[in-house]
Amino acid sequence: MKLSSEKFMKFFSVAFALFFLTIGASQCFAKSSSETADTEKAKSRQYIEIINSVFDYIQRNYVDEVDAEKLYEGAMKGMLDSMGDPHTVYLSAQDWNSLNDTTTGNFGGVGLSISKASESTPEKPAYVEVASPIEDSPGAKAGIVSGDLIIAIEDKDTSTMTMDEVLGMLRGTVGESVTITVRRGKNMEFKKTLVRAIIEVPTVKYGMIGKIGYLRIIEFTPNTADRVQDAIDSFKKNNFTSLIIDLRNNPGGLITSVSDVADKFIDEGPIVTTKSRIDYENSVFMASAKKTTMPKGIPIIVMINRGSASASEILSGALKDDHLAYLVGERSYGKGSVQQPIPLPNNDGFKMTIARYYTPSDTNIDKIGIPPDREIKYPDFTEAEEKTYLDLMNSGEVEKYVDANKPMTEKSISFYAVELQKKYNLELRILRKIIRNEVERTIPTPLYDLDYDLQLKETLSILKNENFNELMKTTKTLKELQEAAALEEKTEAAEDKSNLE
Repeated sequence: MKLSSEKFMKFFSVAFALFFLTIGASQCFAKSSSETADTEKAKSRQYIEIINSVFDYIQRNYVDEVDAEKLYEGAMKGMLDSMGDPHTVYLSAQDWNSLNDTTTGNFGGVGLSISKASESTPEKPAYVEVASPIEDSPGAKAGIVSGDLIIAIEDKDTSTMTMDEVLGMLRGTVGESVTITVRRGKNMEFKKTLVRAIIEVPTVKYGMIGKIGYLRIIEFTPNTADRVQDAIDSFKKNNFTSLIIDLRNNPGGLITSVSDVADKFIDEGPIVTTKSRIDYENSVFMASAKKTTMPKGIPIIVMINRGSASASEILSGALKDDHLAYLVGERSYGKGSVQQPIPLPNNDGFKMTIARYYTPSDTNIDKIGIPPDREIKYPDFTEAEEKTYLDLMNSGEVEKYVDANKPMTEKSISFYAVELQKKYNLELRILRKIIRNEVERTIPTPLYDLDYDLQLKETLSILKNENFNELMKTTKTLKELQEAAALEEKTEAAEDKSNLE
């Protein structure tokens, strides 16, 4: 197709103007490496001018009418995604409201803390990953666990969806259902139908297991420190002899909140340090003996898993570095950065990493996590067990049986598990858990599950049967562990090089 001479001259003029602006900017940029900060500011202004020019040019010349809001959101997403930081993201008005709803304590949905990579490739599709289920939520009661992938929502592939679209489909009218397809491990895929509910973000649950205080911190909110103090006071009245702090599936929360909680256990020194290239974001949260309320000499075990992130890693890291607690479970998630939500004029905003945090031994665990002192993992399914589990999940048998036999007691759960095992050859402990999850869909989740929870069983065994003081002598700070890992890596590299030579 040919252009008329008039149209050609108009096109040429606009193109030349953009070309001239680009060349002028590049000439200015070429000098920037050796010039002052003022020149760097000028360089930034030139980029902004180019972006403005392209924005305007698209609006005036694209073949169809262009929505300015769509261009704006695309530019914001692209700019923040270019940082390569999954925690630095643009938040649409819907996302911003969701963030505020979560912070204030309740919202409608299925109760899953999720993340999603910004880039999807054939080798690694950007499915939705479950960071942790929220206590007593539809997602938690359906048995969704940390590390599960949501690969489809209502049969729509999540790898091609934006986070806006994902949240829009998971959230909705309370009482209505949404069906998700879950991938667990490499091969297990099954569907779960979740009924949306008002999600209340809890913070602390506690109780006694014999003479052992059991404290589960679900999330760090402005009220967490007060609730933890209530728990400590209750344990004291019950003459507790040891303490379990359960941080499994705790996605984090406020750094001020976790600092206040840690201060109840640590009487001096740093709790956590934040480091940034911006001076005013550098801070040290120090412990004070006046705020320490935990009695001295009480053995403490902290339970962690891959759903333990951010603020929960601050607490477990601080107690570990100060040799105050023994860690049991699995390696934690590894989120060692601090984000700041920043509002924008259109009721939207963005969340940006402003600093990294460091434990008392001056260690950052970002993308590394915290290893437990004693690792306790749940056994992996064999290939045959995976198939059996999927057959059971997709059969709907448990749901129908529980619905027809309400109410079910632990005795009737055990009886049905034995019957179910005749058809589905899985460990009775697992079958009882599947049945129990269904029974508890409409009632509050019990404080603990000693029948299924292998990690809690091992923790109780340590406190009852082992010499805790001797165990603590074998623990290392996070700095010592990272230094040992680096030395081992260096030694292996040297050996590999020697073998090649």
